[in-house]
Amino acid sequence: MTTPHPSGDERYAAIDLTMKRFKYEKDALLEVLNAAQETFGYLSEDLLIYISQQLHLPLIRVYGVATFYHMFTFEPLGEHNAIVCTGTVCHVKGSDQIVKTIAEAFKIESGETTPDGFLSLTAARCIGSCGLAPVAVLDGKVMGKETPQGMLRRIEEMVSMSRRKQPVGSQS
Repeated sequence: MTTPHPSGDERYAAIDLTMKRFKYEKDALLEVLNAAQETFGYLSEDLLIYISQQLHLPLIRVYGVATFYHMFTFEPLGEHNAIVCTGTVCHVKGSDQIVKTIAEAFKIESGETTPDGFLSLTAARCIGSCGLAPVAVLDGKVMGKETPQGMLRRIEEMVSMSRRKQPVGSQS
């Protein structure tokens, strides 16, 4: 049985299990960061320090790896996440207009979350689906040959569905 993390946060146990599975090898850093992101939803400074200490790695190395990959985020994300590929092929095919349309409609910039925590907008350097350009990922679902209006319509549908699910008497 593992000792609980001093914070009392049971989510650390999932990270501990991942580290144990990889025998606390330094080469397991990427796997551990993935597990932490999945478990917590983002990588906090405290979490990076914890991983650094447990794997006996300098914090700068942990931070360097975490900042190198676009899949990691350092702030809590919104209830829904829109990731737009801005790689060369997607950019040539108009992904910048998808980002601009969503940003204007929700009054946020790429890398931000709406004040109500509903939507996070992220631009990724490359998603690796160039044949589907321009590509966007909405709540984990890859959408190829996307348009600004199509993406906006999907997000607005999510807004509408979320509001219908709110309990009676709650305000949005």
